[in-house]
Amino acid sequence: MISIFLQEKKEKGIKTNHAPNIIYILTDDLGYGDISAFNPEGKIKTPNIDKLAKEGMMFTDAHTSSSVCTPTRYGILTGRYNWRSTLKSGVLTGKSKALIPNSKTTIASMLKKQGYKTAFIGKWHLGWDWALKNKEDKTGEGWDAKDFDNIDFSKPIENGPKDLGFDFSYGHSGSLDMAPYVYVENGKPTEIPKKVTQNAGKYSWWRKGPTSSDFDHEDVTPHFFRKAIHYIADNSKKKNPFFLYLALPSPHTPILPTKEWQEKSELNPYGDFVMMIDDYVGQLIAQVKASGISKNTLIIFTSDNGCSPAAKIDELTAKGHYPSFIFRGHKADIFEGGHRVPFIVKWPSQIAPNSESNQTICTTDFMATVAEISNYKLKADEGEDSFSMLPLLKNSFTGNSFRDATVHHSINGSFAIRKRDFKLIMCADSGGWSYPKPGKDKDIIAGLPKMQLYNLKADPAEQKNLINSNPKKVTELKQLLTKYIKDGRSTPGINQQNDTVKKWKQLWWM
Repeated sequence: MISIFLQEKKEKGIKTNHAPNIIYILTDDLGYGDISAFNPEGKIKTPNIDKLAKEGMMFTDAHTSSSVCTPTRYGILTGRYNWRSTLKSGVLTGKSKALIPNSKTTIASMLKKQGYKTAFIGKWHLGWDWALKNKEDKTGEGWDAKDFDNIDFSKPIENGPKDLGFDFSYGHSGSLDMAPYVYVENGKPTEIPKKVTQNAGKYSWWRKGPTSSDFDHEDVTPHFFRKAIHYIADNSKKKNPFFLYLALPSPHTPILPTKEWQEKSELNPYGDFVMMIDDYVGQLIAQVKASGISKNTLIIFTSDNGCSPAAKIDELTAKGHYPSFIFRGHKADIFEGGHRVPFIVKWPSQIAPNSESNQTICTTDFMATVAEISNYKLKADEGEDSFSMLPLLKNSFTGNSFRDATVHHSINGSFAIRKRDFKLIMCADSGGWSYPKPGKDKDIIAGLPKMQLYNLKADPAEQKNLINSNPKKVTELKQLLTKYIKDGRSTPGINQQNDTVKKWKQLWWM
């Protein structure tokens, strides 16, 4: 089905054979300041991603729905805040069961209904159900090598990508440092693992676990890019438009730049790894051009959260590179460095080159955006926290604030709500891994106010807590956050139910 928007363009004389192809490139643990288009003073060279930004639109106030992997990926595919799911904090492992029920509409299942061919390549990290030798599984959750002894790798998985709308799927279950290290293609492991590997390198570590002979940690990122490039070349010749979700496992640990990229950044292996990713992004975009589909292909490039301390941020900053740019914190945190990410959209037939938006957006907004582009009307229980960015992309938005407010979430389940310039944090600490760290800096935290309020326009680094000087704003934002949680949605519509509300631990303020 061709969208109304594209039909209008056709009437104006612009040739449009079908709805746009859509490519969503999701990096893993890449900081806002790691892309030089967003951080001109940065020391990592990213010419290909910078070119993508110049040819499209940069969003300088883009946020993931969580400051860690699994929850953000949930929000991207469902258009729903991750904390509404059964996962209230933390991340899944490589053995975790499926987080998204097959009954839940995803970007892929929605686009499939609209005539798209859909593909997932990369790191899933949303759980799927491995086949078991003994259904009464008494092994662990997936943090130790012995936890995988009961998995039958000769049989297909259940409740994976293909059950959520992906025609083609190829990837691994968790992060690249989480076993099992096995590729699964269209629901079936490509090989039965016959060896166990682990690595304890300073940058390149991964947990001990079963590893297939076709799984080479150093080649995983290049391998996924090669798969994606081949998919684009093959599907560009077909009648149906395609949606490709390329979910990279990098530059997350293990940090493994290939030999040709080692020491190229003159920073450390993390800087080298980012440069390698940039080069592959350039190769992928070159394939889009070579396939003759550039004008009507929508490409999104972003990250699932901020930079991880595993990148050795102290080493980077000592050499003048700041992965979080001017923002406080990093991956896992409720502070801006945890969830503010680079976000670029290129769509030559619709987006003016060298565009920039300072509107606050969230990665959950992908669902409503694509729904409008493909002329799909979201139902009451679909995309509950998703707003269409199409007016921003078309430069036709005339209001003051695109989103009334945006909710942020940290690794330990702490909440924050952002409305225009003000951000209210519902904890005294970082909610994550930076100072003051929950569970570690107890004496410091005990002497701090229970909440934090920052004016991000005046104080983007979140240094001056206004909690005691602006009680009206605190009340306003707290009430709005409470409403969003209780209503089961933040978009207009019929109220919905959150999943297993009783398991929430961070709602002391409600």
